[in-house]
Amino acid sequence: MSGPLELAPRVARALAHGGAVVALETTIVTHGMPFPQNVETALEVEALVRAGGAEPATIAVVDGRIRVGLEPEAIRALAGMADVRKVSRADLPFTVATGAAGATTVAATMIAAALAGIGVFATGGIGGVHRGAETTLDVSADLDELARTSVAVVCAGAKALLDLPKTLEVLETRGVPVICYRSDLFPAFWSRSSGLRAPLRLDSAVAIAGAIRAQRALGYASGTLIANPVDAADEIPAGEIAAHIEAAVAAARATGITGKDVTPFLLDRLLDLTGGRSLATNIALIKSNARLAADIAVALTA
Repeated sequence: MSGPLELAPRVARALAHGGAVVALETTIVTHGMPFPQNVETALEVEALVRAGGAEPATIAVVDGRIRVGLEPEAIRALAGMADVRKVSRADLPFTVATGAAGATTVAATMIAAALAGIGVFATGGIGGVHRGAETTLDVSADLDELARTSVAVVCAGAKALLDLPKTLEVLETRGVPVICYRSDLFPAFWSRSSGLRAPLRLDSAVAIAGAIRAQRALGYASGTLIANPVDAADEIPAGEIAAHIEAAVAAARATGITGKDVTPFLLDRLLDLTGGRSLATNIALIKSNARLAADIAVALTA
C-alpha cells in the first residue's frame, strides 16, 4: 500500500476476500512481558487466532512503516531491539517520520487497524484513568481512542492498577458501549470481578457481533469495548492482588515514576510481589481474549 501503512500479503488477501482478521498489539512484546515469554505469547496468540478461523495481524512501526501483520522473525527481532518506543496516538506520526522502531499501544493499534480496515482487536487490558488523576490529569489516550475510532477491542477490562470506577465513567461519558462477556460484573484484568456492575452483558460472540453491526449501522464513530473475564482457574482474586497493587503504586510514587513509564514499572513490581503469578495470569487472559476476538471477527463476516 502507498503511504506509511504496509499490510502483509496474507492480511491483505484476507481483507480483500472479506475474511476475518484480528489486530494484535506489540507493547506486550517490548514493554509488557519479559523474554522469552513475550515472544512465546505473541506467537501463541497468533496461533489461537488462526485456530479460531481468523487471520492475525500483529502491528508495529518498523523503519518508518506501520507494519500490519508481522511475521514470526519480525516479532523476534522487535523483542531484541533496544530503545523501542511505546507508541500511542501522540507518538505515531513522529515515530513514522523519524524511522524509529515503535511498539503499538491500544490507541495506536486501533488507529492502524482502522486504517487497514480491520474491525476487531485483541489485547490484554486497556489503559484508563490513573489513580490520583484529579491532580495529575493522567488519563490514558486509550479512552479517547475508543470514543473516536470504530474498532471493537476485546480485553480483560482495564488494568486493576487504575481507578476503575472513573474509567467506566469516562467511557460512558464518551459514549463507548462496554459489553461484558458472560458476566454481570466488570472484570479487573488479573481478577474476574472489580465489584463494579457490567454496563452491558452479552453471552455469545454472535450476539456481540450483532451489537457491533447495529452500532456501525447507526453511524457511531466510536469503538466497542468487550470485557472478557479471565478464566476462574487463572485469576488472582481481587482481595489478594489489591495489597500487591498498593505496594507497587507506593513504590512508583517513591521513585518518581510518571507517564508512560508507570505501567511497565508496576507490572515488573507485581511480577516480583506475586512470585510470577501476575505474568501467568496475564498470559492466560491474553490467550482467552484472542480466542473470543477470533470468534467475533468470524461472526462479523457471516
